[in-house]
Amino acid sequence: MTQPEFPHTEDEAPSVPVDETDAAPIVPDDAVRLAEALIFAASEPVSARRLADLLETRRLMPAGQEDLGAFVDAVLAALVRQYEGRGVSPVEVAGGWQFRTAPDLAAQLTRVLERPRRLPRAVMESLAIIAYHQPCTRTDIEDIRGVSLGQTVLDTLIEAELIAPRGRKEVPGRPVLWGTTPEFLRHFGLRALSDLPRREELLVDVPDMAGLRQSQSEITFDGADGMEEGPRASAAASAEGTSEPPVEPEAEESVSGPERA
Repeated sequence: MTQPEFPHTEDEAPSVPVDETDAAPIVPDDAVRLAEALIFAASEPVSARRLADLLETRRLMPAGQEDLGAFVDAVLAALVRQYEGRGVSPVEVAGGWQFRTAPDLAAQLTRVLERPRRLPRAVMESLAIIAYHQPCTRTDIEDIRGVSLGQTVLDTLIEAELIAPRGRKEVPGRPVLWGTTPEFLRHFGLRALSDLPRREELLVDVPDMAGLRQSQSEITFDGADGMEEGPRASAAASAEGTSEPPVEPEAEESVSGPERA
């Protein structure tokens, strides 16, 4: 007599229950509020490590959750969702998190808030070279720009905290090596230097190089945001190396005493 067939037998392995640890971490409201308060009160971008230390100290991670990094990511994600469509929102910048004005409202605030002082062309060109070639010496900057670098230009960048010394080059004279600072990332809204556009991208599909240089000049001087457009516009000039015609000496003299104040 033929045995009846059954869909399941005792030899088959039982169904495996879903691992609850793979589910999204539970995020208490108190953890989101504390993250919000910390980011709002901090004068500098708040790193995920700093937020993790605070949440761990306050014991706000629910029992049963062991991955602190995943919990912090969930808290930040919840905070971002909470601020969707509002006038400000938490943004990841310069290796941390900071509240920034919503991009669609920036244009409406230009008439009621003082704009940051524009940096002269010589300063912006030097900053772009440092950003793309760091760490580099003063001689490196002069070789790429094709014109001597005035001390006033360096002083302006140092006072703005956009560059800082990065040691000395092991050559005769041991010149100072310059690099950008976290303030540079914060000022231009970059999470890291890898967010800078590649130099090759700035020169793609540009048949008329003379026209490109003219457009760079217009962006640097006439752009509505001034300092925000300068590095990207000037970066194309730095990518060409010494092939660009030297800048007239008058460009260096555009940084006057009152302009530095």
